[in-house]
Amino acid sequence: PHWELAKKYNLIDFELGVKIAGAGFPVYLGKGARLQRALVQYFLDKNVEKGYTEVNPPHVVNEASGFGTGQLPDKEGQMYYINEDKLYLIPTAEVPVTNLYRDVLLDEKDLPIKNTAFSQCYRREAGSYGAHVRGLNRLHQFEKVEIVRIEKPENSYAVLEEMVEHIKEILTDLELPFRVLRLCGGDTGFASAMTYDFEVWSAAQEMWLEVSSVSNFETFQANRLKCRYKGDGKSQLVHTLNGSAMALPRIMAALLENNQTADGIKLPKKIAEYARFDVIN
Repeated sequence: PHWELAKKYNLIDFELGVKIAGAGFPVYLGKGARLQRALVQYFLDKNVEKGYTEVNPPHVVNEASGFGTGQLPDKEGQMYYINEDKLYLIPTAEVPVTNLYRDVLLDEKDLPIKNTAFSQCYRREAGSYGAHVRGLNRLHQFEKVEIVRIEKPENSYAVLEEMVEHIKEILTDLELPFRVLRLCGGDTGFASAMTYDFEVWSAAQEMWLEVSSVSNFETFQANRLKCRYKGDGKSQLVHTLNGSAMALPRIMAALLENNQTADGIKLPKKIAEYARFDVIN
């Protein structure tokens, strides 16, 4: 599995992270750090090619921002809170990026809005334990590239399918076996109207690992954010959508596990171009 490969090739030091901060805060080293950076750059470039505008947002948000996107008052137990400043560390770039449009009246000609952002993500993951959270499978701090859309209501479901195809394209470039799941109502987050999950196959762990989730929130977030657009002389709520494009830890795990050869770990062609090396040995 990837935690053994990470140790063998000196890519990730989990014990060093425990010493510095605690479990779930790995230290990436050498080619491990370079591979992370290459993946982030590739994901951002891929999103920008599709017309997304890159945003570099704050990594902390206030309570109003957490409420706007639906993290509060639902997931406060999973978020890191800075008591003295009454700020939350972000669990995903979705929160600050979507909140760019809080209390905003957009003009119809401003739509659609397409943003992408790279950020560190911070999650307490309280109650998570066992073999399925070993290594990179579940972390307290991890890297993720997010895509966020602000759309007219009549376009949002066509846009959701477009986002799904975009994630498929990325996973195809990564040469990873994957599957797409449309979640049933009971598994969908309370803020989302429809969600697709993407999972990649972990050869060494013999299990599917979730690497992306793409959702249409319809007017749920827009209503909280008071984000509207004006067209035909009247204003109405926008629809918001977002997705991971992509979350890095499990992508890294799958790349290490699925690409083992006699000569080392061979990187997919597209990623090797960004990393400037094609084999980890």
